[in-house]
Amino acid sequence: MTTMTAARFPLSPALSPADRPQLGLRERKKIKTREAIRTAMYTLVEEQGYEATTVEQIAERAEVSPSTVFRYFPTKEDIVLTDEYDPILLEELRSRPADEPWPDTIRDVMLAAARVGAEEDPRVARLRTRLMVEIPAVRSRMMESMSVTGRLICGALAERTGRDPDSLEVRVYAMSFIGGLMEASLYWAENGHQGDFTDLVDRALDVLEHGLERQNP
Repeated sequence: MTTMTAARFPLSPALSPADRPQLGLRERKKIKTREAIRTAMYTLVEEQGYEATTVEQIAERAEVSPSTVFRYFPTKEDIVLTDEYDPILLEELRSRPADEPWPDTIRDVMLAAARVGAEEDPRVARLRTRLMVEIPAVRSRMMESMSVTGRLICGALAERTGRDPDSLEVRVYAMSFIGGLMEASLYWAENGHQGDFTDLVDRALDVLEHGLERQNP
């Protein structure tokens, strides 16, 4: 999920590290390789721009083969956008109390994730969102990526409410949150990353929960 990251996500007590299954060596190596490729991509883009950066250059900087890059990331845009967040998001949503109102659940989880994503590595957060605004291919791929996250939210919402995850109502409700997050990310970048990203996400959630009537014109 764009603008967010799984690293150091503030877990619920039920999801403490001690309760999580430990990753095997193979999976740890995969994560390390993905991170090396992402780091190489971000550095090269800062040095020479997005369009000038090739997969071959990324592979050389990350010390892997081009085929390895494509094995982990089908397109160059995926290197910019893909993170390890979605499984953590789903796990966190499922861990919340069953009787907690859904708007409270989604607000707390999304705000915590936005805060970590923007504060843990501000340089990367700003670069990613800037590329979403400036590069049409990145923006297009972002919409595809966030639709996948939206489907995960549909599943979590359906589990909570007993509704069909494929119903129109669940899909519209879940995707409204994804759309709000996407627009908050674009707005932040379009305005020179001024202000606090978490505050923008909070404002977006207010609009989704209360509509425009309670908002300042």
